Amino acid sequence: MDRTDALALVRKKVKNKNLVNHMVAVEAVMGALASHLGEETEMWRLAGLLHDLDYDETLDHPERHGQVSAAILEELGLPCAIVQAVRAHNPALGVDRESPMDKALYCADPVTGLIVASALIHPRKKLGAIDARFVVKRFGEKHFARGANREQIRACEELGLKLEEFLDISVRAMQEISSELGL
Repeated sequence: MDRTDALALVRKKVKNKNLVNHMVAVEAVMGALASHLGEETEMWRLAGLLHDLDYDETLDHPERHGQVSAAILEELGLPCAIVQAVRAHNPALGVDRESPMDKALYCADPVTGLIVASALIHPRKKLGAIDARFVVKRFGEKHFARGANREQIRACEELGLKLEEFLDISVRAMQEISSELGL
């Protein structure tokens, strides 16, 4: 499956534009992480783009989130590594994060929300106006962007990345697609 087909599938399955933007943001972060770590960029990008494919379907059953997406992706013949990463990104499923891709998707998922929230509180309300230091300051604010699970974001250490380095990679990746995200 190429990106064009994957994005068409996302737009067919996911109706919320903000969620589609989130998936595109995770795709960008995953690509940047793969490049930084010397991994296969296109596969990692697909995992990021497709990870919340079942969100609308499992909204009332978060304990199934990721499992339904994985089944769809398996049926479509996507690589086992992508299917595994999608399953492992939801801690409620209890799937171990084994590969670097699994670990990357787990921490990339919540970091995009933290970065968007950080951009939106900046006076310019643009991704280009912030940097990793700005996001690190927000990271420490307990009540800021509560939905961005700090423990999951800190799991970047499982990839051998310090928090500020991970945030720098993530912010830069999202800045590269800021016009697509509308930020």
